[in-house]
Amino acid sequence: MSASERLAELGITLPTLATPAGSYLPFARTGNLLFTAGQLPFVDGRLPATGKVGAEVTPEDAKEYARLAGLNVLAAIDAAVGVDAVERVVKIVGFVASAEGFTGQPGVINGVSDLMAEVFGEAGRHARSAVGVAELPLGSPVEVEAIVQLR
Repeated sequence: MSASERLAELGITLPTLATPAGSYLPFARTGNLLFTAGQLPFVDGRLPATGKVGAEVTPEDAKEYARLAGLNVLAAIDAAVGVDAVERVVKIVGFVASAEGFTGQPGVINGVSDLMAEVFGEAGRHARSAVGVAELPLGSPVEVEAIVQLR
C-alpha cells in the first residue's frame, strides 16, 4: 500500500505547507535524500498551544503536538516530491521546549515516530534525536524535522 493510500485509510488529510517564517527553504534535496526544515505543530496557521512541556503543556498534549508537527513534515515532503516518493524515513530530530527538570522528551517525540510508522510501515522506522531546549520559535512546545530517502 502506498503512503498516500495509507493516509487516506487513516483518514488523514495533509495540511497546507506553512510559509517559511525566515530566510530558509521548507525542504532541500541532495541526491536521493530530502531534508525538511523544522516544522511546528501549526493547525490552520496557528499553534494549538504555547509554553514549556512539564509546565504549561502536559507531556500527553505535547506528544499530540509532535504528531501535528509530523503531519507538517509530511506536508513538506508531499510539496517537494509527493509522499509516495519516500523509500524510507532515515532520521527524525525532535525539539521539546522543556521546563526545568523535564526529562520526558523521548515520550513526546514518540508522537511523530508513531505517525511515521503508521504511514510508512517498517520503512517509517528511523534513527532519532529527542532534544530538550529552553525555547522554540513562537513559543511552540515542539519542533520536528526529518531526513527521508527517496526512491
